[in-house]
Amino acid sequence: MADIVERYGKQYQATRRISLRHHKVLEEIVSCRTSAMGGHVYACDQCGSIWVAYNSCRNRHCPRCQVVERERWIIKREEDLLAVKYFHVVFTLPERLNSLCLHHPSEMYNMLYSSVWQTLETFGYDYRHLGAATGMTAVLHTWGQTLVLHPHLHCLVPAGGLTVQGTWRHTKGQGKYLYPRKALSRVFRGKYIEKLRQWLKQENIRMNNTLFQDLFRNSWVVDAREPFEKAENVIEYLARYTHKVAISNYRLVSIDGGAIVFHYKDYRDGARQKTMSLSATNFLQRFCLHILPSGFVRIRHYGILSTRRKTQCLEDARMSLGVAAPQKQATDWKSIVRKKLGFDPDRCPCCGQGNMVIIEKLAPQRGPPKSMFILIKGNGC
Repeated sequence: MADIVERYGKQYQATRRISLRHHKVLEEIVSCRTSAMGGHVYACDQCGSIWVAYNSCRNRHCPRCQVVERERWIIKREEDLLAVKYFHVVFTLPERLNSLCLHHPSEMYNMLYSSVWQTLETFGYDYRHLGAATGMTAVLHTWGQTLVLHPHLHCLVPAGGLTVQGTWRHTKGQGKYLYPRKALSRVFRGKYIEKLRQWLKQENIRMNNTLFQDLFRNSWVVDAREPFEKAENVIEYLARYTHKVAISNYRLVSIDGGAIVFHYKDYRDGARQKTMSLSATNFLQRFCLHILPSGFVRIRHYGILSTRRKTQCLEDARMSLGVAAPQKQATDWKSIVRKKLGFDPDRCPCCGQGNMVIIEKLAPQRGPPKSMFILIKGNGC
C-alpha cells in the first residue's frame, strides 16, 4: 500500500480535493518504517553488527502497523472470555444511506452502534428470549471486497447473560441460535430510522421525501451466524476484523502502469476469487472512503462487557458458571513478538548469540535509505 501512495499519491492529490485528515493518513502510510519516522541504531554486544530499525507510523489505517496491536488485543480479550458459546452477528446499513455516511460519518456510525446495542439489549431483557443483561463487542467495517462503501458492524455476543440475582442464564434452544433474525432486522431498522429522523430534524437537514419510504420498504440485513463451540476460537476469529484495513497488501496483484489490480471475493457468485483493475487515482479514492474521523472509536464494548461493568459482571458470571478467571499475560510489544510472532527482538539477527543494544536514536529524516532493517556492518555476517 505504501508503494501505491508513494508512486501515485501526488497524482491523486492533484486530481481530487482531499481533506487534511486524508492527506495526513496517506503521508504516514508512505513514511512508515522509513527514515522520515526516525528510528534507533542497534549494536550486537557479541559480533559488533550494527542495525538500523525505523519507527512505525502506528496509524490504524496502515497495513503494516496492525500485527502487534492485533495480538495485544487478542490477549486482552482472552482475559474476558467466559466458558459459554458466542455468536457472531453482522448488522448492515442499507446502500440508500451511503451518501449521508460519506458526509456525516461520525454521526451515522455512532447511530449504528447505539441502534445495534439497543436492539440486542431489548431482546436480552425480554423474558421470551433471554431475560438477562447481555453484552456485546462491536467492530465497525465500512468497506466491501471491492472497496466500495459498505458500512456494517461485526458483533460478538455471548450466548446468555446475567440475571438480576447475578446468575448466568443461557439463551434459548441450548445456545443453538441467538434471537429470531427477522425480528432483529425489524427492531434494528426501527431504532435506526427513529434516531435518523431525530438527528436530521435537529441538524435541520432536508432529505428527499422518499428516503424513509425506501428505508422501510426493504428488510435490513442482519446476519446471525453459527455460534462458536470453543471459547478459545472466538477472539482469534473476531481479530480478523478488529485490526483490518480496507485492503491488505497480500490482495494486491500489480501496481504498474497507472492501474491497481487486486483480488476480491465475489459473494454473489459463490465467494469465487476474482481480480479487479482500477486506475490508481480511483483506487486511492476508494481507499480514502474508509479513513475514519480523527478520534473515532472503532472497537466498542457494551453491557456486561463494558469497561465500567466488566470486572464485577465477569466475576459474577464465572462464579455462576463455576470457572476460574484466566491468568493475565504480558502485553508489552517484546513479549508479544516473542510469543506470537516467533522471534526475539533482542537477539542479534546476524550471529544469533548476542543481544542488540541501542546506541543511538535517529531523529526523523535521518539515517540510510528506507528499510525496516539495514545491515551497516558486521563480522562477516
